[in-house]
Amino acid sequence: MKTFRKGGIHPPEYKLTAGRPIVGVPVPSEIRIMLSQCIGTPSRPVVKAGDHVVAGQMIAEAGGFVGAPLHSPVCGTVKKLEPTRTPQGIWQDSIVIVPDETQEDAIQATPRDEDEIMALSPEEIVAIVGEAGIVGLGGATFPTRVKLSVPKGKKARTVIINGAECEPCLTCDDALMRTEAQAIVKGAFLIMKATGAPEGIIGIEENKPEAIAAMEAAAKTVPAISVCKLKKKYPQGGEKQLIYALTGRIVPAGTLPIETGCIVDNVATAFAVYDAVRNRRPLTERIVTVTGPGLSNPGNFLVKNGTPLSALIDFAGGLPEEAGKIIAGGPMMGRAVSTLDSTATKGLSGLVVVPADMAERKPSGPCIRCARCVSACPMGLEPYLLMLQAENRVWDDMSAHGVMNCLECGCCSYICPASRPLLDYIKLGKQELRKKK
Repeated sequence: MKTFRKGGIHPPEYKLTAGRPIVGVPVPSEIRIMLSQCIGTPSRPVVKAGDHVVAGQMIAEAGGFVGAPLHSPVCGTVKKLEPTRTPQGIWQDSIVIVPDETQEDAIQATPRDEDEIMALSPEEIVAIVGEAGIVGLGGATFPTRVKLSVPKGKKARTVIINGAECEPCLTCDDALMRTEAQAIVKGAFLIMKATGAPEGIIGIEENKPEAIAAMEAAAKTVPAISVCKLKKKYPQGGEKQLIYALTGRIVPAGTLPIETGCIVDNVATAFAVYDAVRNRRPLTERIVTVTGPGLSNPGNFLVKNGTPLSALIDFAGGLPEEAGKIIAGGPMMGRAVSTLDSTATKGLSGLVVVPADMAERKPSGPCIRCARCVSACPMGLEPYLLMLQAENRVWDDMSAHGVMNCLECGCCSYICPASRPLLDYIKLGKQELRKKK
């Protein structure tokens, strides 16, 4: 069973929604599309209050090269442009749309047939991906058009499709692989064609047997694509960890995967690429896992961009009385939600409702020099030392000890027997170093 070479942990899975079907969430009474939904420049609105829009219409253009356009997920009327709070409570500009009672005006695009798809050039595929507003759906939200634009002097050798889904609680990728395996494989092939890579590998953790079987069956139609079973280990889905596990190649510090000839995309991203090329559909919705032991109807929900988080919680059965915290994303790398008035974005993979008795941090104690954080770090760093340096505000020393290579996976904080907030201080150090640039 393949895996990465350094560190890693085995947290409880809590995959309560494994095996649950994908269910669509009803269209809400109001949609709020936040303008910053990728790593890069926020999008620029191309609509104004009073405009009528149809589902699939571009409502905001890419704000720069590292950016992505936004499209309306519904037919409706633009109510206004105003700030909306992110799940962490930060104000961000958004476009507010009131959906029509009927959705009859949606764009009816004619799908491309197989001959048309095969006739597309790599440049045309990249352009379609860019126009569809596709970003990395594994959490990073890097514009896919940019990732598929291989820099001059570099060569793509392997496209890796990430189906690891190593985060506890989340099952959105698992659900997608079980139901849309053929589309994911075809999306992977399109990514290979766009980048010129001769081979593709789909990596899936061993705890998803149904997804593995579905993807293996689908991959038989494309000889250049193989499915590899991965050991259940966190953070197996990290780019550098996945590349090493599947190819044995090591991404040098401070460089991108293309330095090893690899392009890494999430399974949901591959599906979005196929949907854009085959069905001419922009990215306006995604699967979100809403889960927690107190929810009466947890599940994997197909959610339109801009849907209120409160509507997702209500659809999952409502907020239980014993809820102590809600996390956007998974419990290891996600962030606490401060307001349910925020809305779903392209990067939202899940909402995890944590009971109060599991939500509180244990009191932090002194470091006992056990070195468990060092053993667990998948990047070979010394988290205990980095925290000490952050406490003493010696930022340059943190840089010298490789803090910018930190994945922010949380292995160190999870494994620490003294409950020290190692990752919090490491994030602080990275933030201070970015300010100095």
